[in-house]
Amino acid sequence: MSSFDHYYNYDPGYGYSLDDLLSVPAPQEPDDFSLFWRDKYQATLAQSPQLILNYQCLRAGYKVYDISYQSTDGIRIAGWLLEPESQLITQCIVVGHGYGGREQPDYHLQIPGAALLFPCFRGISRSRCDNFPDQPSQHVVHGIDHPKNYIIGGCVEDLWLAVSALAKHYPAMVDSIGYMGISFGGGIGALAAPWDDRIKRVHLNVPTFGNQPLRLSLPTSGSAAALKAYSQQHHHVFDTLAYYDAAVSARYAWQPLHAAVALFDPVVAPPGQFAIYNAWAADKSLFVLDAGHFDYPRKFDQERQLISELQSFFGVTSL
Repeated sequence: MSSFDHYYNYDPGYGYSLDDLLSVPAPQEPDDFSLFWRDKYQATLAQSPQLILNYQCLRAGYKVYDISYQSTDGIRIAGWLLEPESQLITQCIVVGHGYGGREQPDYHLQIPGAALLFPCFRGISRSRCDNFPDQPSQHVVHGIDHPKNYIIGGCVEDLWLAVSALAKHYPAMVDSIGYMGISFGGGIGALAAPWDDRIKRVHLNVPTFGNQPLRLSLPTSGSAAALKAYSQQHHHVFDTLAYYDAAVSARYAWQPLHAAVALFDPVVAPPGQFAIYNAWAADKSLFVLDAGHFDYPRKFDQERQLISELQSFFGVTSL
């Protein structure tokens, strides 16, 4: 796929064939990796989300609400909730965004019977605050000097509390909650889902944070480039990143996975994406994109096909 014309001074295909990508492993994990995440999850469950909704309008077959809920560290997370206007709600899905944030919900998903919650993770878009930088190159290194302070861990907690908010608001749907996330949101989902037994089904689209040592050895133009530059002056960050490896977390996954991963991606290097898919320990299905974070001839057709697959994947009788 490196035959795409591009202006990057490196190969966003990285010389990997599909067979090569399907062989990328997860790295070695710290001895207390599982304990670290289980403790973080249990501590987060003690937080009450205190969901607030304000009805806005009808659009694209949905009732649209502005929402906010309480997360950890005194952070209030904002976003949107879409409720089907004329369908019985049979499931809830949290939808995570990329590192560029989001300015509105994704109205085109049209998952049957799904209430869709679109949180903005801490420091980003509608959840900007004075405590955190909103630029990806600064956000991705914030608090990285200690695993317990790293902002990515806080974003995972934001996701868990989004699930808590849905479970409390829709108590009949407590066993029918799913997650889908793209890029940054995909990586957050891979870190979060294996530890949360309330999340029953997962879709990850070009997810980041997979195989951190390999990821930071490759040239990119995304947040990994800022992280790589920071790590060259602060070598201890690898001690923190060992706990924030989405491919390692995937080893503990038990939910069915639908993954869309790319052969060519200048922002999230494909070997890291595939490392997450390869390590996922439960049932999984693969959708291979020609490219990610890049315009290419088949993009529209592949996106349309992907939406159709997601409607089937999440359109099951029970999550």
